[in-house]
Amino acid sequence: MSHPVKIKNALISVYYKDNLEPIIHELKRLGVTIYSTGGTETFIRNLGADVVAVEDLTSYPSILGGRVKTLHPKVFGGILSRRSLEGDKQQLDQYEIPEIDLVIVDLYPFEETVESGAGHDDVIEKIDIGGISLIRAAAKNYKDVVILASKDDYIELAEILQNQEGSTTIDQRQKFAQKAFNISSNYDTAIFQYFNRQEPMPVFKQSIQTSYALRYGENPHQQGTFYGNLDAMFTKLNGKELSYNNLVDVDAAVALIDEFTEPTIAILKHTNACGIASRSFIKEAWIDALACDPVSAFGGVIIANDEINAETATEINKIFYEVLIAPAYTDEAVQILMEKKNRIILVRQTVELPVKQFKTLLNGVIEQDKDLVVEGPEQMKTVTNRQPTTQELRDLFFANKIVKHTKSNTIVFAKNNQLLASGVGQTSRVDALKQAVIKANSFGFDLNGAVMASDAFFPFNDCVELAAEAGILAVLQPGGSIKDQDSVDMCNAKNISMVTTGVRHFKH
Repeated sequence: MSHPVKIKNALISVYYKDNLEPIIHELKRLGVTIYSTGGTETFIRNLGADVVAVEDLTSYPSILGGRVKTLHPKVFGGILSRRSLEGDKQQLDQYEIPEIDLVIVDLYPFEETVESGAGHDDVIEKIDIGGISLIRAAAKNYKDVVILASKDDYIELAEILQNQEGSTTIDQRQKFAQKAFNISSNYDTAIFQYFNRQEPMPVFKQSIQTSYALRYGENPHQQGTFYGNLDAMFTKLNGKELSYNNLVDVDAAVALIDEFTEPTIAILKHTNACGIASRSFIKEAWIDALACDPVSAFGGVIIANDEINAETATEINKIFYEVLIAPAYTDEAVQILMEKKNRIILVRQTVELPVKQFKTLLNGVIEQDKDLVVEGPEQMKTVTNRQPTTQELRDLFFANKIVKHTKSNTIVFAKNNQLLASGVGQTSRVDALKQAVIKANSFGFDLNGAVMASDAFFPFNDCVELAAEAGILAVLQPGGSIKDQDSVDMCNAKNISMVTTGVRHFKH
């Protein structure tokens, strides 16, 4: 059944009045009695429509500085009364309460006030009480009442009023109620998160209003959705929509590039860097990043922390890639890159990123702080007879940044601010090292004088022995194994340096 309801009485009290005018004109045309308060009441009068002040309905003024305006049985009774129950009708008649068929209410801008850096007292005053109560009451009684809780729905309601002569269907009312409960739950979550900052309660709550339907998930038979505001993060200049796998790689790319301040380009494949280099000029950074593993770079995600110019764009355009991200591009570079219509070209905007991460696991969710720590030369403790040189310390710092963002177990070889090779995602650390040696040799890199970083400690001395035989001169590891001394002794025997950081960087 459509269960049409003709709107006879409406309550309107909103913070945002954009696009509200067409609704007021339609309600006036339909002869609907409008009840309102404060600024909204004035707005409606200025449009030439009759309006009844809520104070006149309740016989109570707005009190406590506006904190109490609509919290009254003559308001909520008219919203919550069940039209199908004779007892409810009798009580409305007894207490002279009008049936309210339409409620248009939004909420004080709590999240915006928090984000503005306002003081605690100002934030508290933006916790809406009357509005949230009206929304919940009207949404609960959707069988008889229309609830609009967002300015985004004003145009839709105006069209319904015009096309259906003031009547609504049960499906329309239920849809608006669904949206209203989404708004109220998001609002309550935002308030809880604000209060949960100082001494957090062990509960998990997230509410994200913006979403994008993806073509599919990790594989074509899986559905996928991104929740968040991508438009705030990136401006897309070219290409198709980002896929689930693109987004996962882009996330890894952003986290990695943020470790570097010198002009740097990284190439990622399946969230792991297959090439990265820091140079004085961005074109040189691209050439040396690609040299690391030009085979794996095919179809990868490329990210830069400096402007892409025409020369660099010309070089990048010589290979197939999925996504290119940079903070800026010259006009000529954009024209060159847009020659390949399916390439996704993104301009990265400055956005504050979350400091926690979570994912579903088993029948629940796990959450942790992001790994935002990286150890530089000041945190490196030399544990061998040979001291690393200044350049080796710089290279160890460079390698440590990469190893932190590479899937465990991992070994990274680097030299002169360039990734030479890495072994990633291996079930044993020595296998990761062997993989890295093979890759370095296959692309013609000389490991003599290079450095090695490991995401976790060495359980045995075989890794440093193989590394020394490959030409590695300095090794970085967190330490912490009961057999650390075996690896230190091997380094001393091979006359190579080892530093420990005390910080493990597993990435599963």
